[in-house]
Amino acid sequence: MAELKDIFTCTQCGYCCHGETTVSLDEDDQKRMIDALGLSREEVKEKYWRVTGNVVQMKIADGHCIFYDEGCTVHQGRPWRCAQWPLHPSMLGDENNFKTIKESCPGINQEISYKDFCRILTEIMDIQPKIHC
Repeated sequence: MAELKDIFTCTQCGYCCHGETTVSLDEDDQKRMIDALGLSREEVKEKYWRVTGNVVQMKIADGHCIFYDEGCTVHQGRPWRCAQWPLHPSMLGDENNFKTIKESCPGINQEISYKDFCRILTEIMDIQPKIHC
């Protein structure tokens, strides 16, 4: 049986944490983050979240995720989308997307072929749709 470590091991390089885009948080993400930070919902909302209507996202500070400081400062409470990255399902249908992400992410097994990567990621996603790396 294939394992996550066969295709990816996070190095916490922070490359995926940089940029002006951010991640939306579902209810489970919000609760996990609140618990990990040990703060009230209102404190977390005020300090760390950008809320627009019903959409809750992490704030951006100095061109990166507000939680990035030489690594993720809320790693245990990070959103599932962060925990999933870079193993995004879009890689399964687009070899160029796979190559681009592989070039920018040192955590992806650099020796693995696209075919093997897709096979292993599909096996993992069949068991665990919300992958946590």
